[in-house]
Amino acid sequence: MVPPLELLPFDLPGLDPGVRVRCVFTTRRGGASAGPYQGANLSFDVGDDPAGVAANRDSLAAQTGLAAFAELRQVHGDALVLDAEATPLAEFRARAATLVADALSTTRPGLGLCIKTADCQPIVLAHKGGRFLAALHAGWRGNVLNLPGSAVARLCAHHAADPAELIAVRGPSLGPQAAQFTRFEAEFGPAFRPFHNAEAQTVDLWALTRHQLREAGLRAENIHGLDLCTRTRQEQFFSYRAALPPERRMGRQMSLAWIE
Repeated sequence: MVPPLELLPFDLPGLDPGVRVRCVFTTRRGGASAGPYQGANLSFDVGDDPAGVAANRDSLAAQTGLAAFAELRQVHGDALVLDAEATPLAEFRARAATLVADALSTTRPGLGLCIKTADCQPIVLAHKGGRFLAALHAGWRGNVLNLPGSAVARLCAHHAADPAELIAVRGPSLGPQAAQFTRFEAEFGPAFRPFHNAEAQTVDLWALTRHQLREAGLRAENIHGLDLCTRTRQEQFFSYRAALPPERRMGRQMSLAWIE
């Protein structure tokens, strides 16, 4: 029997009365995977035994009660898939995603939006009235491209919504003290210096994401975060930076959000 996956739920504050949006973040705990993928790896793209991934996805579906999912082949870009199509559980548990993008949205109740990470930031954006929901995969390249801000703009244009009506939560990811960049000027550039600690050679990606969401029009009180660093808590989370080079074999945790 597959040990249950550890789920970190987050209850979005500020939703209108009667609106139900669920959000959970998995860890590496529980699950059926072995070796560097131990135990709750949810990605088919990292070299893990597909049978273990399928078992882990079955467990995730059973624990959340979901039967339909939407998933991406993430590439560290800024493409947004609006009104993502549903994938039934039989397909979700059998094969990797093929749709290339780093953000997706839905208006459909019961459709779980999936983001896979191992240090990058998973970001959930929910309309407070339950009109739509989005999930983003934002690595540092996504921040440089301003995926958080541009996704808000595109979502609000598509749905004729005010950004002030959105609620955001950022899941476990690379924390400020662990996000070291020795080529800051080449990879980020002058515009990002307010978030750069030159002495430590680190970038506060959490603060940068918050800034980009604020600049996009979200209210400060509607931006939340689970301040859990994946790099320094590698017993609980998969971390690309903590994995041994050159192969950096490790699994991926998953963020899952849906409208009830």
